[in-house]
Amino acid sequence: MRYLPLTPGDRKDMLAAIGVDSIDALFADVPEAARLEGPVDLPTAMGEIEVERAIAGVAARNVAAGSVPFFIGAGVYRHHIPAAVDHLIQRGEFLTSYTPYQPEISQGTLQYLFEFQTQVALLTGMEVANASLYDGATACVEAVMMANRITSRRKAVLSGGLHPHHRELCETYARFVGFAADAQDPAPGDEDLAVLVDRNTSCVVVQNPDFFGDVRDYSALAQRCHEADALLVIVVTEMLSLGAIRPPGEMGADIVAGEGQSLGNALNFGGPHVGLFATRDRFVRQMPGRLVGQTVDAEGRRGWVLTLSTREQHIRREKATSNICTNSGLCALASTIHLALLGEAGLTRLAQLNHATAVKLAERLEQVPGVRLVNRTFFNEFTVELCRPAVEVVETLADRGILAGVPISRFYPNRSELADLLLVAATELTTDTDMDRLEEGLRETL
Repeated sequence: MRYLPLTPGDRKDMLAAIGVDSIDALFADVPEAARLEGPVDLPTAMGEIEVERAIAGVAARNVAAGSVPFFIGAGVYRHHIPAAVDHLIQRGEFLTSYTPYQPEISQGTLQYLFEFQTQVALLTGMEVANASLYDGATACVEAVMMANRITSRRKAVLSGGLHPHHRELCETYARFVGFAADAQDPAPGDEDLAVLVDRNTSCVVVQNPDFFGDVRDYSALAQRCHEADALLVIVVTEMLSLGAIRPPGEMGADIVAGEGQSLGNALNFGGPHVGLFATRDRFVRQMPGRLVGQTVDAEGRRGWVLTLSTREQHIRREKATSNICTNSGLCALASTIHLALLGEAGLTRLAQLNHATAVKLAERLEQVPGVRLVNRTFFNEFTVELCRPAVEVVETLADRGILAGVPISRFYPNRSELADLLLVAATELTTDTDMDRLEEGLRETL
């Protein structure tokens, strides 16, 4: 058998060597509330052929994003990826490479990471960017902990427009690492975060465009943060928006945490993704992750090195600025290739196309009785209020082969005031026919 499963005798011998009488005893330190009451609802052991059939049956129930009108976003976006991206990242020298511990034999990996850093810094309007992190949510919480270190404070103010996954991760870290996460109530529209900034605040975390799609200028908030010696962290989950709107660096952001999935990376059932992280030069030694630098060798030839990496857990775990070592290198490469293929002019045109498509869709949906556009400003995603609970409408339209968007209540099930809100995204792949189907479906359903 391929995986050589253990026999009951093997398990008994291993438990005896460890000094416990059962497998359950290994989990004695896990709180009771965190344990399952019974076995996971999965089939019992099968042979390889049976497993393949079972998995194929499950997969057949999925609806592929490109097979029906698709308006789902909420932090993961469907964009066209040039065929050259997949072709290049599957080259053996990229596909099989891992962490560049030995710079002298990792020049190719270090070069593309250097180019990735350069692209992120240019996009965000910041002075320095790292060689990526695990994903956008972990980049966000790393930004908060970095702000805590820089300011020697322990309170982060989280915008109500922050993506719920980012928010939840910050709250989890706050509970176990030991800092306060002052999360505001989620709701579309303006919020006054400046009044919450005091001498205990390490940072204010906002998102632009925010979870509900609103686009804002945070320059005034940045000034208020700096007056209180706090930092402003701006999160970006749709990196393509930076081809059209003012970058965080120009607004006064001290740290930018982003999700790079939009460029070069497919939906992939929600992952893997790639975390982006950029900051000011003066904070570089507190930045998590690796930093690739350019140098010359003994013969004067251009080369690359890991300029900063000793703060990672593989060097000194107890003093590390971050214990997340993964930098999603292959996803970062995909993003770099996609951006290089687009170029600056191509990125701008693609961003304009996304915005124009979303505006066209929003104008059409506003004409549907029972639909109200919530946003004043947006990029390629916006929130509408329906005359019925959004979950019911989405399920009805899904049965008709239309993926209409994401009900906000999926993220906040206990907030009844958000039950009628639907988050709708449109990209360059959204066609007029798709819009026809959604408009017609909403008219009939509502």
